[in-house]
Amino acid sequence: MASVSFEHLEKTYPNGYHALRDFTLDIPDGELMVLVGPSGCGKSTLLRLLAGLEDLSSGTLRIGGRIANTLSPQERNIAMVFQDYALYPTMTVRGNLEFPLKMRKLGREDIRRRVAWAVELLDLGEVLERLPKQLSGGQRQRVAMGRALVREPSVFLLDEPLSNLDAQLRGQVRTEIGELQRRMGATMLYVTHDQVEAMTLGRRIAVLHQGRIQQVADPKTLYERPGNPFVAGFIGSPPMNLFAAVLEAEGSGRARLRVAGGVVAVGVDMGTHPDGAAVLAGIRPEAMRLAEPEDMGFAAVVMGTEYLGHETLLYFQPGPETQVWTARLPGMYGFGPGDRVRLVMDGSAVRLFSRED
Repeated sequence: MASVSFEHLEKTYPNGYHALRDFTLDIPDGELMVLVGPSGCGKSTLLRLLAGLEDLSSGTLRIGGRIANTLSPQERNIAMVFQDYALYPTMTVRGNLEFPLKMRKLGREDIRRRVAWAVELLDLGEVLERLPKQLSGGQRQRVAMGRALVREPSVFLLDEPLSNLDAQLRGQVRTEIGELQRRMGATMLYVTHDQVEAMTLGRRIAVLHQGRIQQVADPKTLYERPGNPFVAGFIGSPPMNLFAAVLEAEGSGRARLRVAGGVVAVGVDMGTHPDGAAVLAGIRPEAMRLAEPEDMGFAAVVMGTEYLGHETLLYFQPGPETQVWTARLPGMYGFGPGDRVRLVMDGSAVRLFSRED
């Protein structure tokens, strides 16, 4: 396997569309890196540049420490797995696995050895003589993985490989991919627009937006300490509540937050913020609870609920001109639209952003 390095990559298409902007990221040998972001953020473009299917506008791309800007796709030794699997419909599973090796003119014994290894690794022994149309979605995905594995590539690129699977099967195959990567120690770049998929699979995650990296971190850091409002709103389901607030000095350098007609003590120092500074604040839905009689809390009007069995998602407005917030409450509650409630924020969980973030 090999490390991958992107140094100030730029990609601009002839029509002027700027797909990647100053993209810099190092991926060590053997790491599973997840690239996540909304459609059009540059994820698939990055994979195509790495595979040599498109040319860079500027910047430097390294594979295994070697500059790869002008290398042909064959010289890069990259294997890609696509969301539509791209299996040959008239070939059996065995034929699909053997095809890339025959194209490279490998010997019969070498082909037999590599295919046998992939078949055992991916549990494909019972379907070797079937055609793709005779396979389940999960089996087709494993065949696509196997076809990439037999090539013994330097880097694996997976471009939304689970998009065509149902929710239950996505979870199963996602687990299989993670386990496979750990056993092989393979260098993998995994592209997805599904933040739940990214959080459960990635050891490190790069969040992209409009061709730029917004934050690179482990899932826990992304969730608890998002680097900017975009990451806060994109990571998490439901996402973080974002709202305008005023930061006030409480004494001894500590701060409190005036929001929604109430005051909340927050677990931050005033730092360089002046008293009365306007800030953008955020809080996760699970960091709020219903107020007890002795709590101050803040009043809110219920806009709707979602009952999920073990928890209730409560949608509410803390003020007549505020956007709708979400609270995640354990258990089942029978609130309806128009009901009035009081809620309490966990001030230590409030995240502050500057207005320029």
